[in-house]
Order: sequence, then structure tokens, then C-alpha cells
Amino acid sequence: MVKVDLEKLIPQPRSRFLMVTCIGCGNRQVVFDSAKSVVRCTVCKEVLALPRGGKAKVVGKVNAVLT
Repeated sequence: MVKVDLEKLIPQPRSRFLMVTCIGCGNRQVVFDSAKSVVRCTVCKEVLALPRGGKAKVVGKVNAVLT
């Protein structure tokens, strides 16, 4: 029998969730890095991410990449 490497057969996603800190108020919020719409802070309504076709342009500070 041939040993099959499942990691090569099943592709992993290239998109991630990001923990972003708002520049205006310091609120931390989870943002999808491939967001298709404008993401705003829930507290002060500052823009955190702008859609750019593929990956979103993150305006706030990225604290962590969540897996």
C-alpha cells in the first residue's frame, strides 16, 4: 500500500482571523483578513479594515493572528 500524505491532499485555508486594536479608542476586535465590506470599531465607529479585492487593508494595529 502507498502511504498518502493527507496534508498535501487537503489544502489549508490562506485566510486568517486577526486581533486588531482600534487606533481611536484602543478597543480590541476580531477581524477577518479577507473582509468583503468595511469593518468598523464597535465602540467609536473608526474604520479598522477596508476591502481590497482579495485581502483587506487593515488600518488598525494587528495584535495577533488567530488560527
